Amino acid sequence: MILIFLAVVFVPVAGAACSGQTACTLGDRSYHLRAPDGWDGVSPLPVLLHFHGWGRQGGLIVRHDRIAVGAVAEEVLLVAPNGLGGSWDFRRPGSRDTAFARAVLKDVAARYPVDPDHIFVSGYSYGAYMAWRFVCDDGADVAALLAVAGSFPAGADCDQAPRETRQVYGLDDQVLDFPFGPGGETDTPVALWRDRFGCGEGQDQGPWNARPFLTFQRTVWDCPGGRVTLDLHPGGHFIPHDWIPIQVEQILSQRD
Repeated sequence: MILIFLAVVFVPVAGAACSGQTACTLGDRSYHLRAPDGWDGVSPLPVLLHFHGWGRQGGLIVRHDRIAVGAVAEEVLLVAPNGLGGSWDFRRPGSRDTAFARAVLKDVAARYPVDPDHIFVSGYSYGAYMAWRFVCDDGADVAALLAVAGSFPAGADCDQAPRETRQVYGLDDQVLDFPFGPGGETDTPVALWRDRFGCGEGQDQGPWNARPFLTFQRTVWDCPGGRVTLDLHPGGHFIPHDWIPIQVEQILSQRD
């Protein structure tokens, strides 16, 4: 008897026609995606769902030199929904864009094998607000929120939470002004999560650099309900080079 073993390779649905600058359609809306370089076509993929900034679209995100690089380009399925009119509905619970983004994740999982334990949600500026809205509305299965230059105040409506949150903000941000506390406190961008997770005192991790020209000051709270990381820098309103890929790499390195 001759036994023939066949290798089963996952074939993305319409993968060749729906990637990069060619948007995936979903009803009357769309999103962009990028599979990691060198993916074997079989292994389940971590997912980074990124909400673009105001006036942008997802096609920029999947080729962005501060997002689609490093661990994101090498290990993660990058997914970038397109906001209506270049913006997002983030101001109140029950956002239409929360439902849309959840539908995007479901559609992605029908096209690619997804690692459900490693779903990351990130965003920049108005997209950071939308990332916060998504995890507050529907974030119970999110491994980490990675928010850049935008956060919710402590009293915001937030029924759900990710397992971990990481926030970066520029102290000289004059577009979405840095939310200093009444006494000049600088831990306010993550006050909601510190309250939600039952955090005590944060641990100062000292300075670190992704690139030599920008230094971050990191504070970490290891809390009963989750982990909170805040990176502050002296600059303004921008996505710091390599910050998102580094967070993804650090979290993925903790996998069993």
